[in-house]
Amino acid sequence: MKLFYCVILAYLIGSFPTAYIVGKVFFHKNIFDYGSGNVGTTNAYRVFGPVAGTVVLVVDILKGTLGALMPVFFGLDHRWMLFVGVFAVLGHVFSIFLKFRGGKAVATSAGILLAYSPSLFAICFACLAIIVYVTSMVSVGSLVTILVFAISTLFMHDWILTAIAFVILIIIYVRHIPNIKRLLKGKENLVPIGLAYKRQQKRKEEEQQKSNH
Repeated sequence: MKLFYCVILAYLIGSFPTAYIVGKVFFHKNIFDYGSGNVGTTNAYRVFGPVAGTVVLVVDILKGTLGALMPVFFGLDHRWMLFVGVFAVLGHVFSIFLKFRGGKAVATSAGILLAYSPSLFAICFACLAIIVYVTSMVSVGSLVTILVFAISTLFMHDWILTAIAFVILIIIYVRHIPNIKRLLKGKENLVPIGLAYKRQQKRKEEEQQKSNH
């Protein structure tokens, strides 16, 4: 019965619609109507700016962390953390407060890893940050990081971690299908940070200068 309570609470925690609430309370905007229409960190950053985007990122990570810690709070074996944490991710993706709509699961999934292994979380976060800085595409950073992490767990001799990693891998890749299609067409949106974005802006400036002449 305790495990059942943990699963329900983790799902409800994950369902907390951070970006939607931030948009409504502080900007009087419905995030579904702006940008990509996604209720996640990247779109919150584009629509509401870096401060609000960072708040959304931190809260969405902590949703996964808190959800994964439910078994600990209820006195269950810590090995249940990963299993229960997945329900926080499902809550984020299919929020009961948003008519079962939601984000793309990356930040909340990272929160599970933060609860389970802070050192692995730090490594994955650094990997994500580097890729995003180079490509200016959060989708590429997310897809590559989760793939590398899932594969690396095969060598960690922790079958529970491996199983959950591949479950989350599937969830994240399914949620990123539109991004993958845009990537294949070379039309993926850039975030206003990183090297690729700077190169893009430089090209636009050069084209603008040529057109003025």
